Amino acid sequence: MAPTRRFFAAAALLACAALPLHAQTGDWPKRQPIKLVAVFPPGGSVDQVSRILAQQLTQQLGHTVIVENKVGASGVIGTHYVVAAPPDGYSYAVVFDTHGVNPSLMPSMPYDTRKDIAPVIVIGTAPMVIATPAASEYKSFGEVLATAKGKKNVVFGSVGSGTLSHLAMAMLVRRGGLDMTHVPYKGGGPLMQDAVAGHVPLSVASVFVTKPHIDSKRLRPLAVTTSKRSPELPDVPTVAESGFPDFDARAWWGVLASAKVPPEIVRRMNEEINKALQVPEIAHKLAGQGISIMGGSTEAAHAFIDQQIETWALVVKENNIKPE
Repeated sequence: MAPTRRFFAAAALLACAALPLHAQTGDWPKRQPIKLVAVFPPGGSVDQVSRILAQQLTQQLGHTVIVENKVGASGVIGTHYVVAAPPDGYSYAVVFDTHGVNPSLMPSMPYDTRKDIAPVIVIGTAPMVIATPAASEYKSFGEVLATAKGKKNVVFGSVGSGTLSHLAMAMLVRRGGLDMTHVPYKGGGPLMQDAVAGHVPLSVASVFVTKPHIDSKRLRPLAVTTSKRSPELPDVPTVAESGFPDFDARAWWGVLASAKVPPEIVRRMNEEINKALQVPEIAHKLAGQGISIMGGSTEAAHAFIDQQIETWALVVKENNIKPE
């Protein structure tokens, strides 16, 4: 075959090979339901955020968006499921702040966080609340600190090993020379169940998952982990006010896709979620649970998550934190 003919034959083959992908991209999201994979159990903040988004996205797109919980390994199992799924834009991971910590805690993860994942959007951030059961002996955060400084061992539960609730307390213990024991739970739902039942003296979780139990008077808030007080809990002091200047640790939620998903679909999903976050009812639901909406471009999400990975890798190293 002549060189020119070979060139055009090869070009034709490439064009044919591209047709299925183009067709899949062009008819998105009409071929099948979109799946939001919540990487933590039902009842926690990731699950709740996923369901709020799914309902609104279903209305916007005119096609079904479902939520499926795939839990374990601080979100790694659910995220890996999405990374390994067909890269057609129908599977997304809804993740918590553990996503930015896992690379430094789990060197043998089944995916490369930076290479195999395309950040779609950061939904928002929120303070975390240090709370205690209503019948607890602790009436203030100062009493907790005094007990822990007195080497009487204060037990606290977090939403999981390696989450920001865990790392924030690890920083606090190190800086304050405190005697505290960490009990990791598998998500906010299980933690709240034990907290309201009085099985764990302190809980550390986002405003989103804690506030309903504060409102029902089953938990008493003692402090928030951000540098400024939360608008949702204006009477609750910050950790910084309790003798730890500049202490600031925020929970966050994001949506991720496989890096193999066509960029135009990732951008479209980003646009749809941004649109959903601007719906007054959705914004009210999230703000009512203490989440400050972030949104923005895929590039902004990428930059934010990269910063989180770097920031918390240093904390993990300084505190010699190991996966449990």
